[in-house]
Amino acid sequence: MKVLVTHSYFLRFDPKQWELQQPYAPLGAMYAAAVLRKNNFEVSFHDTMFSQKANEVLIPLQKNKPDWFIIYDDGFNYLTKMCLTNMREAAFEMITLAKKQGCKIAVSSSDSTDHFEEYLQKGADVVLLGEAEETIEELIKLDQQQQDWHHIKGIACKINDNIVSNSRRVVIKNLDEIPFPSWDLIDVNQYKQRWLQSSGYFSINMGTTRGCPYKCNWCAKPIYGNRYNSRSVQNVVEELKMLKQSYNFDHVWFCDDIFGLKPGWVKTFADVLEKEKLKFEFKIQSRVDLLLEDKQIADLARAGCTNVWVGAESGSQKILDAMDKGTKVEQIYEATRLLKNNSIKPAFFIQFGYLGETMKDIEKTIKMINDLLPEDIGVSVSYPLPGTSFYEKVKHELVNKTNWSDSDDLALMFKNTYSADFYKQLHRYVHKNYRKHQALATLKGLLKTVKNSNFHTYKRAASYLWYVPATIIEKQKLNRLQHE
Repeated sequence: MKVLVTHSYFLRFDPKQWELQQPYAPLGAMYAAAVLRKNNFEVSFHDTMFSQKANEVLIPLQKNKPDWFIIYDDGFNYLTKMCLTNMREAAFEMITLAKKQGCKIAVSSSDSTDHFEEYLQKGADVVLLGEAEETIEELIKLDQQQQDWHHIKGIACKINDNIVSNSRRVVIKNLDEIPFPSWDLIDVNQYKQRWLQSSGYFSINMGTTRGCPYKCNWCAKPIYGNRYNSRSVQNVVEELKMLKQSYNFDHVWFCDDIFGLKPGWVKTFADVLEKEKLKFEFKIQSRVDLLLEDKQIADLARAGCTNVWVGAESGSQKILDAMDKGTKVEQIYEATRLLKNNSIKPAFFIQFGYLGETMKDIEKTIKMINDLLPEDIGVSVSYPLPGTSFYEKVKHELVNKTNWSDSDDLALMFKNTYSADFYKQLHRYVHKNYRKHQALATLKGLLKTVKNSNFHTYKRAASYLWYVPATIIEKQKLNRLQHE
């Protein structure tokens, strides 16, 4: 049984990410390939990350002549969780091309789980719903044995031209049983060279957990759901040792929704890394309330963590409560202080445009950013995803546009306090204002001492002269849109 595995994220189709040139490997597809290889299927791989067009898939289709063509997207990466229309259209085109080559087609992604009818109508034979490693294994085994697979758990398919959605499969609890991703099937050197040229170091991605037990009402979890299962520390470290030896990475992005939620996991991780003398820097995603527990931040620093992204979202407690975020503004302040005290750089995900947000709430968020000056910010506008209570509140307004075309789209897809143009301008203003305050803080530091300063420090301090007028101009534009 021949299987060709691919994914539908094309870096070129996302202009913002293409400019950054910080690509991360398609872990989801690599996990699927590893599971299929474990079962002795003949697996080939087509990495679309650097492809120019979707039709490039024709080359491996014609060369390998697979029985099954599998589009398996990454459930760990926010770029694939967002269901960008550029990628959906590319997936549809690949489905059409594979169908013409006589392949059976399976698709696994957040988007296809939410919209399986559309993918089946476009020609997919089966959509894998949710976590899919065990499902794809059973599917291909049954087909190889020429047995009927239409009634297995965890799929949607057509039976006599009728679309059916079967019951979901129980999630995988022992993640250590899943083989390591098939890194050898992608051109790791191409990823490495792009990182070195854009950033001066090589970063890879790794998942240590699946799922998130918290219930922020705008956050969709179509793949891993509201559970939280974790790999063992030893299993993670064994993979890290293998990757370090094979590819000599400098940095790791642990792409879990929440890193180290299991009590004692981070401490044990730091202990084992020290014992193995395995040193590298890494960044994670976490929650401010979790970071304040026990010695979580100190253990992260000991393990080599240099950056923590937190979902700060808003400086208004009213908005955090409306989101069912479960955190307090004062926790954001305290966690940021402790991170900086432990030489870990905090970074904030900020969300504007949530239902009921007023200018007073926006000003509180801007004040929080200026007060805390995180190392970086990611500013977005509220994005309704199927399966969330937030989506249910606004779905009647999602007519002409239900998804962004790429990650820099930033369209407000429902009616809110201000216009879509206002929120796009707010995005520009907040970034300029943040950079101005960041530059001012650097300048004040230079005036106190020039010791240990470098070119980057002087450059950031000097940028204050540019950001002051730029911020004023962006603020004037924002004021006009606000009053309109």
